[in-house]
Amino acid sequence: MISTAIRLARVGSRSELAAAVLMMLGYPLVMCAALLPDIWFFAAAAAVTYIADWYLHQRGSYLVNRLSKVRAGLSIRFLLRQLMVILLLARLDLAAEPLFYTAVACFLLFYGLQAPHGAMATLVRMRRTMPVVTRNVDLHSVRIPDAPPRALMYRSAEKMLHLDIPAVAGILAAAGTGVNAIGYAGAALTLLLALAYTAAVVPYLRRGRLVPPAAAVLKAVDRWLSEYQPTVALYFSGSNESAYQGNMWLDTMAKIDGRPLIIMRERGLVPQLAETSVPVLCVPAGTHLMNMDFSSVRVCLYPANVGKNIHMLRVPTMKHVFIGHGDSDKLASVNPYSKVYDEVWTAGRAGRDRYALADVGIRDEDIVEVGRPQLAPITTWTGTTRNPVPTVLYAPTWEGWDDNPGNTSLLLAGENIVRRLLTADSPVRVIYKPHPFTGIRSAKAKAVNARIVNLLAKAAEKRAAEPRWVQAAAAAADAQNAAKAELVRIEAELAGLARTGRAGGDDAEESRVSLADPARQDRVETLRAEWNDAYWRSFGWWEHKTVTGAQPKLYDCFNESDAMVSDISSVVSDFIASGKPYAVTDSAELGAEEFKRQNTAVRAAVILSNSAEEIGELLAAVADSAADPLAGARRELKSYLLGPDEPTSIERFNAAVRALAARAEARNAGVRQRLGEQTVARPDMEDESSGAGDGEERIVAEAVAAADADAEVATGPSGVR
Repeated sequence: MISTAIRLARVGSRSELAAAVLMMLGYPLVMCAALLPDIWFFAAAAAVTYIADWYLHQRGSYLVNRLSKVRAGLSIRFLLRQLMVILLLARLDLAAEPLFYTAVACFLLFYGLQAPHGAMATLVRMRRTMPVVTRNVDLHSVRIPDAPPRALMYRSAEKMLHLDIPAVAGILAAAGTGVNAIGYAGAALTLLLALAYTAAVVPYLRRGRLVPPAAAVLKAVDRWLSEYQPTVALYFSGSNESAYQGNMWLDTMAKIDGRPLIIMRERGLVPQLAETSVPVLCVPAGTHLMNMDFSSVRVCLYPANVGKNIHMLRVPTMKHVFIGHGDSDKLASVNPYSKVYDEVWTAGRAGRDRYALADVGIRDEDIVEVGRPQLAPITTWTGTTRNPVPTVLYAPTWEGWDDNPGNTSLLLAGENIVRRLLTADSPVRVIYKPHPFTGIRSAKAKAVNARIVNLLAKAAEKRAAEPRWVQAAAAAADAQNAAKAELVRIEAELAGLARTGRAGGDDAEESRVSLADPARQDRVETLRAEWNDAYWRSFGWWEHKTVTGAQPKLYDCFNESDAMVSDISSVVSDFIASGKPYAVTDSAELGAEEFKRQNTAVRAAVILSNSAEEIGELLAAVADSAADPLAGARRELKSYLLGPDEPTSIERFNAAVRALAARAEARNAGVRQRLGEQTVARPDMEDESSGAGDGEERIVAEAVAAADADAEVATGPSGVR
């Protein structure tokens, strides 16, 4: 019932639901208190509405936005409360008293001051919004001043409205005590604070405080592009929840041959971008993007199929490649939209076969097997557990956009999987890492996720009280405390390195100060590795753990675990790189044989039913590698899904980039030649010494030869692409 109320109210938690209920009830109670009249009841109810409203804004509750759609926005709620103060004074027979007129005049003047304040704050934000947001891009040719203080601009309308508190409190106190001076003082303080807040915004309207016009900024970006001459671009667009799809390619882009560039489309995604030394250019407006000079780019990589891709796909001078954000047997991995790209790059032979079976119009010659460069950090299984107690990772995927029971094991099997792991004959540690999208569409999935988190927390508490683990905890206490202290030190240093500008700087200021610093980047990478090591040492190897957020990464969880349970997703394909035992849940109950036939990645997995009663097979393989019947199948499947170990994936990836860049160059040279033939008079065909067109033909021939050579490196000596 509570979960239904949460969903209907569009709030994110029980505490938000409670705040929403208090706020909704608070306003009728304020009106009742005014009508009674009861000053102290009124004060208490008004305080509840203030606090509940503030809490919902602090949490960024979606309900706040919905209220504005039904004419119950923030300004209306504050105005309503002020009107109730006037009503209260009238019911107290104070309508003919100076205090009443003071309250009316104060609230009218205060309301009048909100318009210029709001207009100026909006104008400052608009005039400080550049047409682009950048990272590691030198825009020294345009002057970008410091942003206004965060305390001044952040949620300024809400802060302005809350300045009525001195007036409301003073007037109520005056009405209750009969000392009108308290009300006069409160009203005066409210108006003085409102005037001061409005005046504080004025200096930031001066031309010197604003960013240059859009034309000047775009000109500077074009100048930088002409100097940098990017050759390979990663083009990324999506919702705020999809930032991981771009982040997974950052390390690969940093190691790519040529001059890489990351092109983004949504401002909200830029703060979620992980640390990178690669130049980042976020261009929200399609018209601005289409007018930029990307003539030097020869290969553009796309990790997601989204509508805004069309703004870059229209550029004919570069070749367009779909690289995806995972390689799995999901339908998304064989999207017919992929026909728009020049090539589709898959990890291994399985990706090629997947498209052939789907028959969605992707030609076999347009598929290139490049491996998965991101999998380099995954360590290979040694055949023995890392700790005295084996660790099993449960990493289910999310519920998807439809109600297909095969989307995720979470709904039908999640709790069964966790319970069977927790009650296994031999002790097992469970690490639970849910998908970042879990619960965004299905309230039921969100509820199951919460129950699993609670289940693991209680199991951890119970285990901590058992004598065996109490003794282990006592022995490891000093080392864990040292690791925790190390985490604090590392996080403090990372926070310092992350502060490239002043706290609270806006996008414009961040674009000015966030220039690439190789030394800082190297230090950040070192610290992140140290953080990951300290994190796993900061708690016992027997302790159950729920892992959410960006850190530790999924691959770090792979390396810490001895086995994994997951669903049909790229997580399974990636985990296969480790060679460790794994299990996949047949949530749709297709049956083991049909499940394996339809999903390549599960052919070397322990197949679980929704009851998860087969979990013992997975634990037996972890306990004794000699008795693991699927070890050989996992090795074969790894090669089929991810390609050979040699050459390395990054070598194959770079070879594919060079080959496709050569094809793009050959195409562009051919276009220039054809255009030249149309505009320049042809020489006498009998004059063999003229040499007309020989240079262009040589360029085309050399480019095609280079493409063929690199293509062989990318696909292997077999010649199969």
